[in-house]
Amino acid sequence: MNPSDIRPITKLLVANRGEIAVRVMRTARDMGISTVAVYSEADAQAPHVLAADEAVCVGPAPSSESYLLIPRIVEAALNSGADAIHPGYGFLSENAEFAEAVERAGIRFVGPHPHAIRVMGSKLAAKEAVAARNIPMVPGTEGAVSDPAEAKREAERIGFPLLIKASAGGGGKGMRAVHDPTALEGELQRAISEAERSFGDGAVFIERLVQQPRHIEIQVLCDTHGNAVHLFERECSIQRRHQKVVEEAPSALLDDALRAEMGQCAIEVARACDYVGAGTVEFLVDASREFFFLEMNTRLQVEHP
Repeated sequence: MNPSDIRPITKLLVANRGEIAVRVMRTARDMGISTVAVYSEADAQAPHVLAADEAVCVGPAPSSESYLLIPRIVEAALNSGADAIHPGYGFLSENAEFAEAVERAGIRFVGPHPHAIRVMGSKLAAKEAVAARNIPMVPGTEGAVSDPAEAKREAERIGFPLLIKASAGGGGKGMRAVHDPTALEGELQRAISEAERSFGDGAVFIERLVQQPRHIEIQVLCDTHGNAVHLFERECSIQRRHQKVVEEAPSALLDDALRAEMGQCAIEVARACDYVGAGTVEFLVDASREFFFLEMNTRLQVEHP
């Protein structure tokens, strides 16, 4: 969202489907804002279509030919007279090119600035952005590593066990734990190949493997006037294949002092990329209750009630 754009929103296109689209439309209606749905041919009678004031078909059933087509979504907004687009979650919600295309068309993007999406979409760029703000981070390399000799030197500095991570990774993908130094070179090459196949970006980095970690995420809200608050934590330590199964709030791990410290760090992470809107800052906490910045989700959470 452009901080200098103070025009009121009168018509909102929701570039999504399912529950999140319905919830955004319900809130818009409560605010007196009319809504536009986009849908694929397979979703003509879907709940989000019926919930909207208007609906525009943007293509056939495959999402790659409908919900993920940036020109179609922007065209639908322009043709319907929508002055803002809400991305929901998934699909194009963390796509900086989409946010830029929306702003170029003179439409408000209800979410963070493209710069924030791009920075936090790269784990290496995110680490660089928050480095100057004294945010605790897991010890590791500052940049991408591809040379086996360099990887070996860095591994000796960091210490085993370690984790090879894809810079563009997410969703529990793009990570390889290495416990045995003799396995480092092979795992490095496999990690690079996997990152190229899965994310189109082979950049990987190395960091210390946090043993028996607890996964804590903190909700932040930031406005266009520089104000930022956190809404406390959710613990997401119960996972399967690095995917959250259960979230608990408040976390039984945190005391008031640690909660306040992590909350302030979450705000500083958001400020490091001039964040606007709702976002989630994720941390790992080790057995000694030392915490480390993990990443930031520049969208509503899928768990949004």
